[in-house]
Amino acid sequence: MPVFFYWGNDDFAIAQAVSAIHKQVLDPAWESFNYDKISPEQPDGLVQGLNQVMTPPFGSGSRLVWFVDTILGQRCPEEVLLELERTLSGLPVTSVLLLTARSKPDSRLKSTKLLQKYAEIREFSLVPAWKTDLIVKQVRQVAQELGVKLTPAAVERVAEAVGNDTRQLYNELEKLRVFAGRTKQPLDEAAIAPLITTTTQNALKLASAIRQGQVALALELVAELLRHNEPALAIVKTLVGQFRLWLWVKLMLEAGERDEAAIVEAAELANPKRLYFLKQEVQFLSSTSLLRTLPLLLELEASLKRGADELATLQTKTIELCEVCQGRG
Repeated sequence: MPVFFYWGNDDFAIAQAVSAIHKQVLDPAWESFNYDKISPEQPDGLVQGLNQVMTPPFGSGSRLVWFVDTILGQRCPEEVLLELERTLSGLPVTSVLLLTARSKPDSRLKSTKLLQKYAEIREFSLVPAWKTDLIVKQVRQVAQELGVKLTPAAVERVAEAVGNDTRQLYNELEKLRVFAGRTKQPLDEAAIAPLITTTTQNALKLASAIRQGQVALALELVAELLRHNEPALAIVKTLVGQFRLWLWVKLMLEAGERDEAAIVEAAELANPKRLYFLKQEVQFLSSTSLLRTLPLLLELEASLKRGADELATLQTKTIELCEVCQGRG
């Protein structure tokens, strides 16, 4: 199928998929003649790109036209819709049309229905930071793809280290692939510990310190994360995910749910054994306290996005969060 629509907020995964098409379609010797990258800022770029993709390629290889950050899945002027329909229905086999966007295409639009008919549509969205079991699953999949053998404990360690950062996941696993060489035995947690960057793991340690009201330790972890150039918003994302997970488990327990399978399913835990530890972690916290952490985390995120000083803002909110978890906030 010579039409592809990739959407989602995982920029690294989309870039990899685009690169794969680029290598598959284009002959490097003729690339400058057969490759067009159309940005949304280009005047009449949509129509020009659709006309260009109908042009036979020069030399060997195929022609590739890439609409970057396209609006066709969100809005489509009538004149462009007519051109799109004409193009998709008669696209030469020697041409490939690639469209990428961050937003999900609106299924109500005629342009989206056309794309659904003619294009391969794939989602590339980051795993939510709080869905740690899905992150573990992603680590397993990418490790298998790259030929990196890991023990279950090592998989968990990598997941903690990279979180939902796809780029870092590939970087860390590529590092482990080179380290393993031709070793046939799976790498265990002890073997990989000195090699992987553990900023996300430290963000989870920060969440744990806040949960226990350990102000001094929490502030030390904040400073350490920033010293290692961990983005403040990434820290907040990890905190939000962890506190949401704790809240979800606590609410179900307080509601009288005793069926562990039901809690595992509701919390989307791929590893049921993890529920035991989550129950221990929320044992001395009330759902009221956990609920009060979320507005504070929202305020923290909003302040950082407005350009507030990262260290001072994280320190202030960390203290407030610790006090809430201690029942004093």
